[in-house]
Amino acid sequence: MPNIAVLTSGGDSPGMNAAVMSVARNAAHFHMPLIGVKRGYNGLLGKSTREADDLVKLDLDTVLDIADNPGTYLRTARCTDFLDPAMREKAARKLKEMEVLGLVVIGGDGSFQGAMRLCELGIPCIGIPGTIDNDLAYTVRTLGYDTAVNVCVDAVRAIRATSRSHDRPHVVEVMGRHCGDIALSTAEATGAEIVVVPEVKWKVDDVAAQLNRQIAMGNTRATVIVAEGCWESMAPFDVYKFLKPYGKQVFEGEPMTANRFASILKRKCGMIEVRDTVVGYTQRGAQPTARDSMFAFEAGAMAVELLRNGVSNQVIGVRNGKTFHMPIEKALAAKRPFNKKLFNLINSL
Repeated sequence: MPNIAVLTSGGDSPGMNAAVMSVARNAAHFHMPLIGVKRGYNGLLGKSTREADDLVKLDLDTVLDIADNPGTYLRTARCTDFLDPAMREKAARKLKEMEVLGLVVIGGDGSFQGAMRLCELGIPCIGIPGTIDNDLAYTVRTLGYDTAVNVCVDAVRAIRATSRSHDRPHVVEVMGRHCGDIALSTAEATGAEIVVVPEVKWKVDDVAAQLNRQIAMGNTRATVIVAEGCWESMAPFDVYKFLKPYGKQVFEGEPMTANRFASILKRKCGMIEVRDTVVGYTQRGAQPTARDSMFAFEAGAMAVELLRNGVSNQVIGVRNGKTFHMPIEKALAAKRPFNKKLFNLINSL
């Protein structure tokens, strides 16, 4: 039987291992040997000193116990070399030499771009959306998003307990470089009073005014949820000029951070203590939720079935509660809607 291959690419996300395990189980069911490609597209380019560090045979003994593990067993990395057409041709030749029937790519939009280019070179590819940001418009949910939100919700609930105890507002930064879905869902689930996202332009003074309104109403422990990419959509604000007179250690030209934002809000809101927490990589490195694990299982099965039937250049997603597939190019061209109504509701209460 011809081989199939699988790789994980871009940022790691909870559920990647579960998806690899599902691909392995379904491949084994049809007696199809499975090759694991390490460190994303780098493994196809043979960038390690030993082939064993680039490619590995995956059997059930290898992968049955990895499904619940955080991170990705195959490792992951971004591969700028893959932007070079000559490097993509090299990867395609490698896959053809290994008699690979098709490649399953687990990753985000950049990973899917690479898969689409391999399809153009005669390598059948199927994509599974693995990115916690939920920033792929064609699917309602990406692999790892549900887990990331749950990690953030647990963190914010714990923080709000202490905020209530000490009457302190809190700035909580969650992931989301260009997409504020994690921040929005976390705020909705925890009752946070203010949310700031990359999709909506905002001003520091406006958030300070929102927080002052909460304080005036007697809410001295409001939570401000910010997505990590929101600093790019912030109106110009001179952090150095504002904080330096207060004796804060800050250097000219330094960017806004959650810590500096909390410090600024403190001084714009009557010197009430405002603390900050960056949830960080715990969102990526958590054990996948049941919802993410179930999606991984269904996506892995669909990917193998599509390749067996000669279907290529497709990505898998979730819509109306069901797993489906569609062409990569069409999926990448989809425009992601932002829930402005929910955003306004959270910030207006």
